[in-house]
Amino acid sequence: MRSIEALVPKAGFEDAAGLREVDAGELARYAVDPRQPWWRRRSCVSALTGRVPEAYVPGLIARVQDPSDTAEVRRALLGLLSDRAELLPWLRHADRAADPAYGMAAAFLKARGLLGDLSAARELATLAASPWRNARDAGDAGLDGLLDRHGVDVVLAELGEDRPEDREFRVRTRYRADEDVLYALADPDRRVAHVAHTLATDADRLRAWLDGPRPTEAKVWAACALHRLTEDRAEVRAVYERLGRPRVEVEGLDEELRGPIVQEYAPGCERPSDPRWRLEALCAEPPPRPDVDDLLRRATAALTAAGLEPKPPVSCGEEHQQGDGTYHVIEAGGHRLLISTLGPFATAGERLPESAMRALASAGLRWIDNATGAIRVTDLCVYSFGARNPLTVEALLFAWQD
Repeated sequence: MRSIEALVPKAGFEDAAGLREVDAGELARYAVDPRQPWWRRRSCVSALTGRVPEAYVPGLIARVQDPSDTAEVRRALLGLLSDRAELLPWLRHADRAADPAYGMAAAFLKARGLLGDLSAARELATLAASPWRNARDAGDAGLDGLLDRHGVDVVLAELGEDRPEDREFRVRTRYRADEDVLYALADPDRRVAHVAHTLATDADRLRAWLDGPRPTEAKVWAACALHRLTEDRAEVRAVYERLGRPRVEVEGLDEELRGPIVQEYAPGCERPSDPRWRLEALCAEPPPRPDVDDLLRRATAALTAAGLEPKPPVSCGEEHQQGDGTYHVIEAGGHRLLISTLGPFATAGERLPESAMRALASAGLRWIDNATGAIRVTDLCVYSFGARNPLTVEALLFAWQD
């Protein structure tokens, strides 16, 4: 029999089948020993699934309850011990919500759900509506545990319908029961309506729904759902025309700026966004994609003509040595210029000499000044460093994300 060290030689590498052949007592002894590498201990915990030695349960629970132990091991142990009712009083204690270790608060809630603790339902629904995948998965698993223990009607009654996350759970529950969810396209919270539009499954029902006396925004969601099912742009454009080409008007955002921003960000915008951005991206004629290499050549030539001796352009990802975005950097004459990849747009932290500005303009590049850059593109929520909010023109045209 190979040793645990041989079966898990380093982090990220394990022989899961081999670990399943190791004696459960040996695995448990390793798992409860905090002197061992956490990644080996976590592998041992996974290999104990369905065969936890009763004699080691107190020791395993002690590891879960030790805040100084590694969070990855504690979370794995919570999953392993999801049927141990003796954990519930400790899990319910208010101190659990204050545990600072990453992911533990969500893991505690998930464990409560798997143990059938109905008092965790509201917090689990909030978790399941999170924009973060790990939190959503924990919330969904905990809610599934409650459904298994108590049934749909009891859990829905516990949640009610006042909060958006409760209504979102109701929509998902109805979908799983093959019941109608189109009513939620008219939900006042866009996160709920977004979920409903992703769960629509019948194009004919959507067409009939569009013909009814619905709010315009609900019909926009329905049009987006219809395109998701059929990928028929002609049909969705006909709906767009019938609805009067609805769009979000942003003061100061001209069409030259709007077109590239819509095409870059609206198709994958975040759930709280106004659905009119999504529909516009489907139906409006997209602007031609710029030849970025040509833009950079023109910008470099213009700056050279202005006597600023530009350095070769570098991408924002190269400059930050990670990530990617929508601009290149050109250092010239003590200035740091940004050239957008979304169109012929340039900016810098400070205004360039007039000669350089004229040269850039003659090369076909538009200078994005402070006033234009500060225009906030309302109701178009874009992910940026953990936040999901409307951003400014400058942040969208010259974006970087690690």
